Amino acid sequence: MVIKTSFLIACFPLKFLFKEKLMKKKNLYTVLITMLVLSVLLVSCIGGIQPQPTTTETQVQQTTVTTPPPPTTPTVTQRSDIILDGAQSYTVVAGDTLSSISQRFYNNDDYFPIIMLGSSGVVSDPDKIEPGTRLTIPNLRRNLDDSGAKARIKSYFGEVASIYDRRDRSFYAGELRRFANAL
Repeated sequence: MVIKTSFLIACFPLKFLFKEKLMKKKNLYTVLITMLVLSVLLVSCIGGIQPQPTTTETQVQQTTVTTPPPPTTPTVTQRSDIILDGAQSYTVVAGDTLSSISQRFYNNDDYFPIIMLGSSGVVSDPDKIEPGTRLTIPNLRRNLDDSGAKARIKSYFGEVASIYDRRDRSFYAGELRRFANAL
């Protein structure tokens, strides 16, 4: 925009001078060079005006500010007093239940609360898991051989049994408690 304006300023007097034929060739070159130098100085002094962003561009710039990713933390090997060393991952598919996954990994469908405990924050309802959910399947033997992990598992079986009590499924809640006491 500055260059276009400078060009118009420089050319307007020339147009007038050519029409009137008032100047000689030598004077014309002098005027032309002078106007060219002035135009260059004008552009260099202004430094090329940067267009001001519109409010829309300003808002976009403000909303696209990225924050650096949080620092990575070391892999947690124990969660909720259970051992996750040697744990496996499993992604839920349509038709899966926690009991069927427990049967697949532990050869016993009653161990499903251990999967819930290993996947804490991911599964909170034993009857609701969604396809695509990534579960952590703790190593059963390591957890049952550790007294602290075993105590936490027994306690968690009681918490899951309470869920079934609230849903008027007391028979199943009783079975979970009996299974936990036998561990």
